[in-house]
Amino acid sequence: LEEIFADPTKESRMRDLGGKDPSPPELLKKIEQLEVELLKKEEKLLETDFLHEHVSRMTDRIRAMAENGKQDTLLLAKRISELQKKIKDRNRKMMALVAELSMKQALTIKLQHEMRGKEQFLITVSSRIAQGLPPPRETENEWLKILRNKKMQKEAAEARAQRAAEEERAAEPSCVHTTAEQRPNAYIPDDAFSLPLPRPYGALAPFKPSEPGSNMRHFRKPTLKPIEI
Repeated sequence: LEEIFADPTKESRMRDLGGKDPSPPELLKKIEQLEVELLKKEEKLLETDFLHEHVSRMTDRIRAMAENGKQDTLLLAKRISELQKKIKDRNRKMMALVAELSMKQALTIKLQHEMRGKEQFLITVSSRIAQGLPPPRETENEWLKILRNKKMQKEAAEARAQRAAEEERAAEPSCVHTTAEQRPNAYIPDDAFSLPLPRPYGALAPFKPSEPGSNMRHFRKPTLKPIEI
């Protein structure tokens, strides 16, 4: 087959496909039709480009609005968080006020009860006094208790004043701070040629022996022998 179709002298190697070639007017008409279709395609392409640009602008605008919406959403979320915090603080303060109000109400009820008791007690005491009877034993005990408290308060105030005075004297520069027992540093002469005025011991102050300790129980007291002359 290759040799048959490769031989140019053989007419049978060609096969007519049939049909006919269009004439030049037909070709021109076909070209015009193709140009018209090309123009339509170009117009459609331009329209598509215009729509694409319009959609792109709208998309950019929507994206910018979305970004701004994010900022607004963030600000709104912060504002809501602040408001929620304020609401929690107000609720906490309100609960504290309610608790305080409950305590005040309980105290009011207690004071009213005490007031009614005092009024009843006053009526009882007034009736006994009007009848010439002494006040109840409870009143006397209460009065003695008040007097005792006043006395204790007075003694405590005097003790505080005395302690403050001692601290003030101890703060003076001439005061000597010591924990030793106070000892006399002067004596009154008892001879007939001296006046009975205190006279300081000076450097020859008498010796004060210390208290005997517990170990003295191990020592036996000496037995004094009589002196023979």
